[in-house]
Amino acid sequence: MGTKDIIDTLAGIEPGSALDTIRARRLQARENAQKSYLSLFEPIDASDFSLAERAAVAAFVTGLHGESPVAAFYREKLAANADGAALVEAIKAEIERGKTSGPYGDFPAGPLSVENKAGLIYRVSTERRPALGARLVAALEHTHLLEFRPRDAASSDMKALLAAGWSDTGIVTFSQLVAFLSFQVRVVTGLRVLGASLGRTANAASGA
Repeated sequence: MGTKDIIDTLAGIEPGSALDTIRARRLQARENAQKSYLSLFEPIDASDFSLAERAAVAAFVTGLHGESPVAAFYREKLAANADGAALVEAIKAEIERGKTSGPYGDFPAGPLSVENKAGLIYRVSTERRPALGARLVAALEHTHLLEFRPRDAASSDMKALLAAGWSDTGIVTFSQLVAFLSFQVRVVTGLRVLGASLGRTANAASGA
């Protein structure tokens, strides 16, 4: 039996429920999201981006979005990894350092410059750099850039990843993972809100 649909799991969707029926109406989207999860977190080859690194980045990304079942899931995934248990506290501390709101940053000179907005330029703390290692330090800083300052992204940021030991293939997979997680958080949050609304409606209809 394959891995249970991760979005269903995180959103608390039971087979045969109203939310299950709603998701079934977009079966291809449902299947594609699950395939993306499996390719990113249960890959055939993780040589360019280890499973522990994937779990660490996932815990960081989802933690930046706030505490949720998604954040808890990836934090536990990191803790369960043989190489990742020692990283949990470091990642939690870095989430607190990196919490902010966005997007912000500067547009190229022109009409959109009026929308420039200053914000946190996140850097991993000096005390946690040894525990995280050069690759994860670069990954966390780049993740924060993608999440909150995408308009500031430049070629120099890619060079920082390469200098830290990331390969071109690893960077592509890393970028896909960050994008997928942001999507997953939004979808799970929306489904849980919808599920709560459907539950209230059902209770009201039954007079509960």
